[in-house]
Amino acid sequence: MKCVDDFRLRFGKKEYVPIMIGGMGVDISTSELALEAARLNGIGHISDAMVEDVSDRRFDTTFVKDKTKLYKFNINNSDKAVVQFDLGRLAEAQRRHIGATMEAKKGDGLIFVNCMEKLTMNGPRETLRVRLNAALDAGIDGITLSAGLHFGSFALMADHPRFRDAKLGIIVSSVRALQIFLRKNAKLDRLPDFVIVEGPLAGGHLGFGMDWANYDLHVITAEILAYLKAEQLDIPLIAAGGIFTGSDAVSFLEAGAAGVQVATRFTVTNECGLPHKVKQEYYRASEEDIIVNGVSPTGYPMRMLKNTPAIGAGIRPGCESYGYLLDATGNCAYINSYNREVAAHPELKTVSVMDKTCLCTHMRNFNCWTCGHYTYRLKDTTHKLDNGEYQILSAEHVFKDYQFSVDNQIALPEKETVA
Repeated sequence: MKCVDDFRLRFGKKEYVPIMIGGMGVDISTSELALEAARLNGIGHISDAMVEDVSDRRFDTTFVKDKTKLYKFNINNSDKAVVQFDLGRLAEAQRRHIGATMEAKKGDGLIFVNCMEKLTMNGPRETLRVRLNAALDAGIDGITLSAGLHFGSFALMADHPRFRDAKLGIIVSSVRALQIFLRKNAKLDRLPDFVIVEGPLAGGHLGFGMDWANYDLHVITAEILAYLKAEQLDIPLIAAGGIFTGSDAVSFLEAGAAGVQVATRFTVTNECGLPHKVKQEYYRASEEDIIVNGVSPTGYPMRMLKNTPAIGAGIRPGCESYGYLLDATGNCAYINSYNREVAAHPELKTVSVMDKTCLCTHMRNFNCWTCGHYTYRLKDTTHKLDNGEYQILSAEHVFKDYQFSVDNQIALPEKETVA
């Protein structure tokens, strides 16, 4: 009976444990988590979601404070078109966060950064260009393009000296999306180094409609593998979404995947950026507590715990401080929903907005509890302690359980004693 350690993910002549930890923002996939994956000869992700805020927390910079002060005059204005990111400061924050992570790297694994196209930032093309090129400047091993089709993203990096050196990949949820991406980028003569195929059971934003349950990762993976073979494209495929055990991973590796991307089980590790109390919410969740809704202003469905504080919250839009989801016209779907509720209920100090949420502010405060479909199984991966809480795991424990487990077994840690 095979385990994940019987396989290797190959990039050129180098081999890695075929385990990739997904990029969860905002700083949920921390540097510490990515560094552990790299130390264990796997691949870890950090996220550049709200990177200026991440820099402020980690390095005592003042990017958010300064931006808030600059645009304070506009806080009560419904029109956010004036709120822009300083591209120089954005590049500085990106280089600082990624550079510090790369300097701390040990082991033979890799560290990638997850870059979402849907972080439009009231300047979709230019802000994405800055984020991508600053990541390459800072020495990142690779970039994963996510949350969007990224048809023009390769072109934004084409003039960078590391464009053909760094590992560049794309997340897709269908063979058609991959076909269009390859066609749009054909003139650059630069194939992606990997393709992450994300199925409908993944956490956070989904690349499907509300009919997500009609799709299956095994089927999509088989379709894309067949396409790559027919076109004679030697691009490693990484399967992602709902891979909860090492045996789940092996089923994809035996079918032809080069590796797997996993995230849910790492949300409850010491190295994950979620606060302790939120990790306990994940542990306590039942299957009925996990829902897919449309509250994200991005337009993508999003999976989360149904008791997430962001649902129904009616806070004032935080665009002057954050504004990562402002489109090219300075608009966001949450602003429209918020203004509608304020106009309908002028007597209320705080309104309830059910259809959308201020994703920037809530993600920054860890109040948007996005999760994978199998989050309800997390309680089976650890011990319930005498104080009623669940024992937090180490990233190394979870990584090695994926790497060496067989027969759908999950290795429990040694139980801690509570004083």
